[in-house]
Amino acid sequence: MNPSFREILELLNRHEVEYIVVGGVAAVIQGAPVTTFDIDTLVRVSEENADRLLRVLDELEAHFREHQSTLRPTREDIMAGGHLLLMTRAGPLDVLGFIGKGERYEDLVDASSRVSMTTGSIRVLGLEELIRQKKATNRPKDQAAIALLEEVLRRRNGDE
Repeated sequence: MNPSFREILELLNRHEVEYIVVGGVAAVIQGAPVTTFDIDTLVRVSEENADRLLRVLDELEAHFREHQSTLRPTREDIMAGGHLLLMTRAGPLDVLGFIGKGERYEDLVDASSRVSMTTGSIRVLGLEELIRQKKATNRPKDQAAIALLEEVLRRRNGDE
């Protein structure tokens, strides 16, 4: 795992942020040979979680990636429940209030599982759900990953 991703995950865990790792990093953790340049996190949108997340973002010196902005995310940005595409001193971090067709943390927590890593225990979206989400978005980059993820799932389930 990318050292910058490790630092981000360690801070999220240390501050007890409720999040699910989704996207490319979730696929890598589950054995998919993919390359990813950022870490995508689906966060619970709540007052308490926003406060914890804001402490992490402050510690990571997070700012919006768009146009090399120096604008920092606020509690209100987190509570709006949208997508925060951030750059941190540890690398790119996407903080997502929903994925797919408006599915939030609460909708997908049961489709995730805890994985023990050197960063601590992290919640990761399952391969089956990752595949479903990618099929639903119908973006070319997601369509290209579906066959690979399905092959990893077949091998993991012993259906070679």
